[in-house]
Amino acid sequence: MSEENAAAEVTAAEVARLAGVGRAAVSNWRRRHADFPKPVGGTETSPSFSLDEVEHWLRAQGKLAEVPLRERVWQQITAHPGGAVTALVKAGGALLVVRDRPADWLELTAVSDARMSTLLRPVLDQVLGARLGPGHALAEIPLSPATMPLLRAAAELAAELGARQAFEFLLGRHLDANPRQYTLTPDGLAGLMAALAGPASGASAGSTGAAGAAPFKVLDPACGTGTLLRAVPGATALYAQDSAPELAALAALRLALNGTPQVRAAAADSLRADAFAPDTVDAVLCHPPFNERGWGHEELAYDPRWEYGFPARTESELAWVQHALAHLREGGTAVLLMPPAVAARRSGRRIRADLLRRGALRAVVALPAGAAPPYGIPLHLWVLRRPAPHAAPPAGLLLIDTAALAADTPLRTAWPAVHGAVEDAWSAYDRTGSLAQAPGVSRVVPVIELLDDDVDLTPARHLPPPAAGGGPAELTAVREKLGETLGRAARLTPPPAAAPAGGTARPPMTTVGELARAGALELHTGTGGGTGSAPVLTEQDVYTGSGPSGTLVPTADEPVLTAPGDVLVPLVGGAAIARVVDDAVAGAVPGRGLALLRPDPDALDPWFLAGFLRGTANTRRASSHASTATRLDVRRLQLPRLPLAQQQSYGLRFRALAEFEDALRLAGRLGEQLVQGFHDGLSDGTVTPE
Repeated sequence: MSEENAAAEVTAAEVARLAGVGRAAVSNWRRRHADFPKPVGGTETSPSFSLDEVEHWLRAQGKLAEVPLRERVWQQITAHPGGAVTALVKAGGALLVVRDRPADWLELTAVSDARMSTLLRPVLDQVLGARLGPGHALAEIPLSPATMPLLRAAAELAAELGARQAFEFLLGRHLDANPRQYTLTPDGLAGLMAALAGPASGASAGSTGAAGAAPFKVLDPACGTGTLLRAVPGATALYAQDSAPELAALAALRLALNGTPQVRAAAADSLRADAFAPDTVDAVLCHPPFNERGWGHEELAYDPRWEYGFPARTESELAWVQHALAHLREGGTAVLLMPPAVAARRSGRRIRADLLRRGALRAVVALPAGAAPPYGIPLHLWVLRRPAPHAAPPAGLLLIDTAALAADTPLRTAWPAVHGAVEDAWSAYDRTGSLAQAPGVSRVVPVIELLDDDVDLTPARHLPPPAAGGGPAELTAVREKLGETLGRAARLTPPPAAAPAGGTARPPMTTVGELARAGALELHTGTGGGTGSAPVLTEQDVYTGSGPSGTLVPTADEPVLTAPGDVLVPLVGGAAIARVVDDAVAGAVPGRGLALLRPDPDALDPWFLAGFLRGTANTRRASSHASTATRLDVRRLQLPRLPLAQQQSYGLRFRALAEFEDALRLAGRLGEQLVQGFHDGLSDGTVTPE
């Protein structure tokens, strides 16, 4: 084992990946095997272990034949003395050589590590210079013999996955392991922003290149890891700048490995030190930092970029908007992700007004909450166009509100409809300057209508509401469905309660904790985080009986996914609730504040378990009070010791009660919808009082 790998540490989740098991198995090994390696770092709740000791233990137990290649390379990345980012940059440079100069790479790997480190330097400089241009951000990547095992392993991974996919895997692992360190733009949103700014809308005005294709140059002045630029199809040159040198380096390598466009990357604050000041581009994509007070208000007071007005200290986003416009050629398009407050803050109204008057701002799109961090806020997209000096500005601004498109559906499922609606509306407006009005969704608003004292560009405030409840026909359908649901609830009403024939003697009791220790059930605590893209089932979803509505928080852990027969219990709030998972909510990640109980079907009936866990007295016994919240200790919840056949008898009754409860809940929602629909319809004239 090399010096770089000797100090490698792994988390419990990574131990599970090495052995091909779930994280719960690693927890069991730690409890049951006294010789399992002791933690060498991390925290009490998230310990880390020596990779060398873990490998030896797994092999001794017959649980590991060989460390998978992906895991071996990742462990070398995390163990690098200079840190994971330095290791990723070195690996990325090597992968670029593997892709662009494969014959040279084979010759380099045929010699010793010491000789390889000497010979690799000029080859790497040539490859990086060809792809990233002179004076690029990676000119001084230090190479030493100790680094060569990492580069050889990365090349091995490239042979298995491909150079681009190998780098994406390693970078994705790093981002998942450090979720609080980076503000990421989701791939779906990046694809939408690229579509709005793409060559179809902007390249036609550019000159034709030698090969017959129109050049299409794109800039991201706050590039992060390069997600937005990577999403642009057909680009011939990509310009990336970020104030964090490590992000600029990672973005440069990611973009160079992703395709053939010329890449230029710079590490500096774009507002204070614009690395591409003389350059104009066809499109700008940007997810700028939000609500920055120290963006350079004092030193940039007389900057020529403030063509539409000098932004207030609190309006950093409007500084980024004008920075983007300053880099566009005439007719070029910029798409920026913005917090919704920018559309309405009084301190920015004069700049918004000038953007409208001169035709620079073309569209404002309100996205559903959860489209990008911060996930609880419905962010906006601003679409801008660099106006020609003597061209007449458009008479109207396109406003789109996508909230209704994802109102009753998890965003992951609704996103294709959101993307399609926004792209179709923008495409129609961009071609003709007009668009058929869609109540509650989109409208071209006359600019003169927006130029009042507030210049409020929030889409929802200027869109006509949709017809109340969908109109009289929809209200009739809701009324009919309500009648059917009330009839079903009546049929499901429980029969009269009967006292037990032999008195009130109760069988011996056990607790959830005892059942877990005996192996009759598994107990997991929800985190709402993990790898992958599964939806998250929140506490509110369990309370309301709805589908998963949460968004996964990226972490390095492998999440536990719900399966039919699992029982979910909220831990905070004091309400007696337990929900049995069915096919409709299987495959979701339990959110924070939920306990997941997975009963052994040969020992426990899930409906029997859930029914007794909902008992009021049971919940009170297992609850404690901390500050203003009531917290449930699920291990103290009790249920009787009964044979499986008797459990199933109870389970049938508890299941019938759950169906009755679901019918009542649906009837309540339909009733509220019907009442509100009539109120709205009578108020706006779409329904008559007769």
